Parts: sequence; C-alpha cells; structure tokens
Amino acid sequence: MGEPTMRTGQQYKESLADGRLTYFEGKQIDDLETHPILGQTVDATAAGYDRFYDPAPDASSPLMTVPRSADDLREMIPLLHSAGMMAHVTYTSIQTLKTAAGRMVDTKPENIERIDAFIDEAQRDDVRITQCITDAKGDRSRPPARQDDLDSYVRVVDRQRDGVVIRGAKLHITGASFGHELLTIPTKAMKPGEEDWSIGCSVPVNAPGVKIINTTYAPRHEDPRAFPVSGEHHYPEGFVIFDDVFVPHERVFLDGETHYAAVFAHALGLWERLGGLSAFVEEADELVGLAQLVAEANGTAGIGHVKEKISEMIIHATLIRATLEAAIEHCSIGPEGAAFPNELYTNAGKFHAAANYSAMVRHLHDIAGGAVLTSPVPADFENPDVGPLARKYMATRADVEGEYRARLMHTIRDLTADSYGGWKFVTNLQAGGGLYAQRIVTRRHYDLEGAKQKALAVAGLADADH
Repeated sequence: MGEPTMRTGQQYKESLADGRLTYFEGKQIDDLETHPILGQTVDATAAGYDRFYDPAPDASSPLMTVPRSADDLREMIPLLHSAGMMAHVTYTSIQTLKTAAGRMVDTKPENIERIDAFIDEAQRDDVRITQCITDAKGDRSRPPARQDDLDSYVRVVDRQRDGVVIRGAKLHITGASFGHELLTIPTKAMKPGEEDWSIGCSVPVNAPGVKIINTTYAPRHEDPRAFPVSGEHHYPEGFVIFDDVFVPHERVFLDGETHYAAVFAHALGLWERLGGLSAFVEEADELVGLAQLVAEANGTAGIGHVKEKISEMIIHATLIRATLEAAIEHCSIGPEGAAFPNELYTNAGKFHAAANYSAMVRHLHDIAGGAVLTSPVPADFENPDVGPLARKYMATRADVEGEYRARLMHTIRDLTADSYGGWKFVTNLQAGGGLYAQRIVTRRHYDLEGAKQKALAVAGLADADH
C-alpha cells in the first residue's frame, strides 16, 4: 500500500480525462473542464482540492477523516459546507460505509475487510465519491422481483469467478460525473428471493458500461450577476446507468445478504439527513437575514405582521439549530470507534426543517414583495439611458439605494423563486428520503414506552392492570 498523496486542483482536472461517458442535453461531453456550464463544477471542485492541498508525502485530506467524537462531528460540519458538494458527498459516502460496517455484526468477514480497504484506498488517493442509492423503481407498488422490467432496481445479472456484473440505473446522483467512484447500494430493505438486488459495491466512474446523463439548475444567462448563488457554483444531478458493468470481488461490500440491504440504506439516510439538517440551519439564518434586510429596505420592518413573520422565522431557525446540536452532542460511537449522529434528533430535525421550509419562504416572499421577480438586473443599472431611472425608482429613501435593494431581490429570487429555488424546494423534501422516511425513523428511536409510562403515571394508572 502506498503512502497518502493529496491531489492538487490541476491533478483533479487531469483525472477526469479517463474515458468516462457523460452526457448533457443530448450530447456526449468529452471534456468536462472546458464545457461552458459543466466546467464551472470542475473549477469549483478543483478549488476545493487546492484549498486543502498539503504537499507533505504523508498528508491526507481533512475531508476524508472519520469522526471519533461529538467535537469531531461539530468541527467537520462547517468545514464540509465551505468545501462544497463534492467534499460533502465523499464524506457522506465514507461515513455510510463505516456506519454500515459497524452494524453488520455477523456478516461475512471479507465484506468488512473490503469496506475498510476501500476507505483506506480512497483516503490515500484523495478521490471524490458519490453515493448511488435511488433506483428507477418501475412500478412503486411492486417489489423488485415482480417488476415488468427486472432492471428497475440495480441487480446482479451474472456472477463470475472474479466478480459480478450489474445492470440498472441510479437516479438523482448529485455530482456523479465529477467524482471518481460511484458507491452503489440498495435503496430499500430486501426480502428472501431478492438476493440479486441486494448488491452494494463501488464502481469507477469510467468503468466500461457506466453512462451518466446530467441535468443542472445552472443559469443559462450571459451575465450571471443576477444569480448571486447559482451563478457562482452548481452541482449537476446524474442519471447513472449501469449497462452490464463488471465489478471485481474486492469492490463488492454486499452480495445477496438480503437482511443487510436496509443497513446500507439506513446508514446513508442518517448521514444524508445530518447533512441536510446542517444545511437547513445555515439556510434558515440566511432567510431570516434576508427577510430583515428587505423589510428594512422596503420601510416595513416596524409593521406588526412583518415583525411577527420574522419572529416565526427566527423561532424556526433556532429550533432546527437545537436539533442539530442535540444530534451531535448525543452521538453514538460504533464498534470501530467511529462517531455517528443521534438518529432521533437528526430525523426529527430534518423532518421539521423540511416540512416548514415552504412556510418560511412564503413569509420571505410576503415581506419582500413582487420585486423579487421583476427587479432590473445589474446590466440595466449600467445602461446610461435607463440606469439612473432604475436607481431612482428602486430606491425607497435616501439611505437605501435602488441597486442595493435590487441585489437583495435577486438573491431572494435565486435562492427561492428561480431554477435553483425550485431545485431546493424538491431536494429539501426528498434528499435523504422523503418526509415519511423521517417519520418512520423518528418513531423507531423515540422512547414511546417511556412516554406511555409517564402518561399512565400522570393519570394515576401506573399500577393498574390494563
């Protein structure tokens, strides 16, 4: 095994020229780096590599570190947010494998050995990993073995002496074309008879038979200044197709053990929901700040109903921050010493944040007004004919310039009412599983029996037969 070697941003860019088959808007993209839209993601990811690069021969990326305590978890979250999506999905992939390994107590020893070896290799080579979980699913009312098309869930179609061949597709895979490995795991619990669909493995992005179709919310405007968030960086979603892809045994972490299929899905769900919850926390504060700033700019900050709406947004932001802190503080330590967040607080917090997100955005839109959608763009203010007039009429008083108010409106629109905003509305609900998934896990980890005993005690029935 070689010594750890960190990549520079340029080395990352060069690593993408490996023959991978990636598509965008009907065309095969041979050079991701120079593509006018997809190249932005390459640049953002490369910048993340350069930020953490250490030339020391034994250096390893802090983004690949396995947390060992609540403090480790707490310190890692802001680091990941600032490092970008590709760092986040890589970290989540590694923690998913570590969590799953700690829960597979009586599985084949080679499965755990392969997981540990893969993590060591990923850390040593400083790669980026995306997690592939959501299958095409076909008819949602049917299990995998009863689909009209048996490839509706990724499955093993051939077992060979030195590996397996898989076929199927994984959907909604953020950044799939921009990493090096595709961590492919079951999307749900499996039952006896569904052994072929109980497959967990890692597949190189450039493996023969892998094809990735990309979509993105990135703005298609010549001047991106009116898109202060999505115009800076975006992470395309991959529709990942496994068209008879060979996977060697050493990259297979689960093969036919149906009773462990759900372990991988639940492990990923936990870390995805922690990431989603932590993102909600930062975003909730941003929405509060924008609401207060735009209310002040509009001259409505002192109006009763506006103050009430902002107060409600503050309470929402505070409550979800409290669940994040509780999830970290009450973390558990697995058998290998890895820390993972508390299931109850993570799921309850993610549910509350996602279920109430639309109401918080509604308050923001109500406070900001229609100018969220109709404010002149920066180039309009630079036009000598209409620029001065745009400044005049977008201003609200002497100390609130029209261009400043317009920039607030552009930010609100980009975050909540345009392509990126629409992407956020859906992903805030669906990332890490929909609201129902969080309900199930919250109920499973809540002390319901303890609550019943408290109710019996307060009713004076604790000693009664019932």
